[in-house]
Amino acid sequence: MNGSERHLLVVEDDPGLQSQLRWCFDDFNVVISSNREEAIAMVRRQPPGVVLLDLGLPPDPGGVTEGMNTLREIQALSPTSRIIIVTGDHDRDHAVKAIGLGAYDFYQKPVDPEILTLMVNRAYSVYELEQENLRLNSLQKEGPLQGVIGASPQILKVCRTIEKVAPSDITTLLLGASGTGKEIFAKALHNLSSRKDQKLIAINCAAIPENLLESELFGYEKGAFTGAAKQTPGKIEYADGGTLFLDEIGDLPLELQSKLLRFLQERVIERVGGRKEIPVDVRIICATHQDLSSHIQEGRFREDLFYRVSEITINIPKLKDREGDALLLARTFLDRFSSEHGKNLRRFSDDAIQAIEDYPWPGNVRELESRIKRAVIMADNNHITAEDLEIEFDPKEKTPLNLKQIRDEAERNAILRALNHSNDNISETAKSLGVTRPTLYNMLEKYNLKA
Repeated sequence: MNGSERHLLVVEDDPGLQSQLRWCFDDFNVVISSNREEAIAMVRRQPPGVVLLDLGLPPDPGGVTEGMNTLREIQALSPTSRIIIVTGDHDRDHAVKAIGLGAYDFYQKPVDPEILTLMVNRAYSVYELEQENLRLNSLQKEGPLQGVIGASPQILKVCRTIEKVAPSDITTLLLGASGTGKEIFAKALHNLSSRKDQKLIAINCAAIPENLLESELFGYEKGAFTGAAKQTPGKIEYADGGTLFLDEIGDLPLELQSKLLRFLQERVIERVGGRKEIPVDVRIICATHQDLSSHIQEGRFREDLFYRVSEITINIPKLKDREGDALLLARTFLDRFSSEHGKNLRRFSDDAIQAIEDYPWPGNVRELESRIKRAVIMADNNHITAEDLEIEFDPKEKTPLNLKQIRDEAERNAILRALNHSNDNISETAKSLGVTRPTLYNMLEKYNLKA
């Protein structure tokens, strides 16, 4: 079979309805089965994108037991297949139960070819989208940066920068909102460097009390202060030969900034209470979610230290600015937490997919991970819904999957933007869009726009 064919499995024991359904879907590779055994064998041979399943199958054509068992087995063998239940007039309650078990949708007989074709095409579009996301996920797992999941242009640009910077010992500053994964990128910098076999020592400058941070960083001599019973090296010394990751450097106390600056310039330290200079060979990576420029203006961060720690600055985008990565990450977290908690959850419902794509994720990847973990634990079905994620969304704002709709929307937005830039000047707008004036007038009429 051609790998590009769209596979539709019809599980139906009525010969007349089998012929009618085969005729309805001449643009699909339709496979017909009359009972559960045949259906399962066909799913094993070629997992279908969409399944039309009649619940009344032999040897129980008057009941739903055989159909429900078929539903469960198909889901276990091919979790991404979209299953549409085809029911009789009086089987609505059973169809709703099947939806609760993970079926994609249901349709009541008698068959209306036009409506059923529309439903199957819609289900197949969702199936194809999920397959593409799984493909991108597998590509990213084979990517160069361990622990980094994403396929958006924004995150791939960061990955390329990390690859270029990692082999050098240049001091690097990672800027990004909380939850964007700055520590993961710091580990990637270390793992791709010549120091990868040495230690990566991380310290969170915001998590340690100010009066303890100096001794934590630089160490202390015996008797340097009350309780200093023995000589203790600091984190910087422990990182000798490797990498030191200073997280949340924006919270570093001002009096410690001068001591850190001297270390960055001279590459020597003095322990608290000591007089001996100790040379340290270490690569420095810093990170913060704060705006250091405003800190400098307010006198809370030394400008000379800023230039020392930001020899290379890498900006990590927020999750809402990473096109398509939210769903990619969500699927990865779903697989991980389903396995960890012994759940058979392998997909998101349509409303969950829309909610994940539309939600702004103010807590970024950390919030997404937390919500998926909670949803896996709390889910009552074998899939995750928007309600499980505790995300509210407006279905009216759903992004279309139809390419023509997407192109028209992008074209309309481009025209509006060009009109705004030219202050509604038709000639300038046409010039910036690279079209003639008559073409622009036709486009304005097409999208009901006025200059």
